[in-house]
Amino acid sequence: MEWQGDGLILSVRRHGETSAIIDVLTRERGRHSGLVRGGRSRTQRPVLQAGNLVHVIWRARLEDHLGLFTADPHRMIVAGIIDSMPRLAAITTLTTLASLLPEREPHPRLYDASLLLLDHLEDDDIWPALLVRWELGLLDELGFGLNLEKCAMSGAREGLAFVSPRSGRAVTATQGEPWRDKLLRLPGFLSGSAGAPSREDVADGLDLAGHFLARHVFEPRGVAVPEARSRIVRWLRTG
Repeated sequence: MEWQGDGLILSVRRHGETSAIIDVLTRERGRHSGLVRGGRSRTQRPVLQAGNLVHVIWRARLEDHLGLFTADPHRMIVAGIIDSMPRLAAITTLTTLASLLPEREPHPRLYDASLLLLDHLEDDDIWPALLVRWELGLLDELGFGLNLEKCAMSGAREGLAFVSPRSGRAVTATQGEPWRDKLLRLPGFLSGSAGAPSREDVADGLDLAGHFLARHVFEPRGVAVPEARSRIVRWLRTG
């Protein structure tokens, strides 16, 4: 068995004295693991970093084996953002959450969204909102997508302002006003409003996605909210 393609490194763990097992997200093969012989070498360690894009070739005798990877650098993203806490936290959040995807199950839309976020990682006015949309996409791919298109009570598509923390459905400001203290805020950039979102809007978007990630993904698996993600929210709210 053999295949090749580009992949985003999600995690790297040591195997023996000289090798490493890497987990990569590919467009056609989904999340896939493999052993890299010599992955702990001086030349391979800078390449095998979570957040870098690599070209991999996977080989195994049988399809269900762990298999062997050869990995060549495609885009060395981590080296360029190592001094930026928010950007490094963004990559850590993305790779940590993508590691929760089922193994060997393709999610091409999420893969493409990952590349889009990485393409804009040097622009702090753009990537945080893309991260919110990426997390909502992750929920959708896992079967827990939110319904933010119309009001759950009236069917209206305008004036959406809240989201039910139970159903994940949007509610207009008018319909939700009596229960606003129990509802989650829906920032305008997620409901079709024009204009760039504020940092507060993006933080609210992360709170919204985070509520449903905790409920449907983290808590059932006994996984803690990534600290890197919490750092992004604090950075957005405090500047």
